[in-house]
Amino acid sequence: MTVSQPAGGAPGFPSVAPGLPGRPWIEQAWRDVVFVHWRVDASAVAPLLPKGVRPDTLGADGVDDGVTTWVGLIAFSFEDTRFPPVSVGRVGDFVEINVRVYTVDDRGRHGVVFLSLDAGKLAPTVGARVATGLPYWWAVAQRRRGAGRIAYAMRRHGTRLRSRVEVAIGDEVTAPTPLETFLTARWGMHVRRLGATRFWPNEHEPWPLHRATVRRLQDDLLGAAGLPFGLSGLEPDSVLYSPGVTTRFGIGR
Repeated sequence: MTVSQPAGGAPGFPSVAPGLPGRPWIEQAWRDVVFVHWRVDASAVAPLLPKGVRPDTLGADGVDDGVTTWVGLIAFSFEDTRFPPVSVGRVGDFVEINVRVYTVDDRGRHGVVFLSLDAGKLAPTVGARVATGLPYWWAVAQRRRGAGRIAYAMRRHGTRLRSRVEVAIGDEVTAPTPLETFLTARWGMHVRRLGATRFWPNEHEPWPLHRATVRRLQDDLLGAAGLPFGLSGLEPDSVLYSPGVTTRFGIGR
């Protein structure tokens, strides 16, 4: 069941995709998505961002205090990747765990910056890194499902970096809070490539969301990305689960 998110969302932030400016160049299903978030001071994130963007801020109460931003550890399964109308088949199916932060540019476009993306298949990792400039890494990654639970585990090739997260899936979210909308309904990514920061827009249906509880979390990726040491040892401030959406990306501009 898809949750219809309210039109307002966080102040100044649309909870419904504005639509792509042109035809999508890639389409992907994101399944069994786990969102784990911590709130941090914007000053801890700002030095990690590309030129032309700044931390997007919102307090836990849904009010923009100008100083609180968020760090996300996001785990999910890529499925049914296609370059419309051509599907790439099983080559495009893999597990990913990424570290992301929230950004806004001088044109008011709200998005994310990926500090790292660890993917469980070599060909998509290399292809995405070359095509988009995103910091993709090849990893051993897997997903496990259980009764009311979902777990992800990965190890980055050639390193000792690991990440494991398991959550218990709770009640369906019938009315997302402004913060839950802010953390999930992001309609683009800011990417530094060839000396310029580009905005790659995306669109998808509203997220069907469930609140969730962390049962296990061990992570090296947050620290490796340059975020405050020990962040993964703190209790997360927001944990959500979604069975997934189908996402379409436009060309970066």
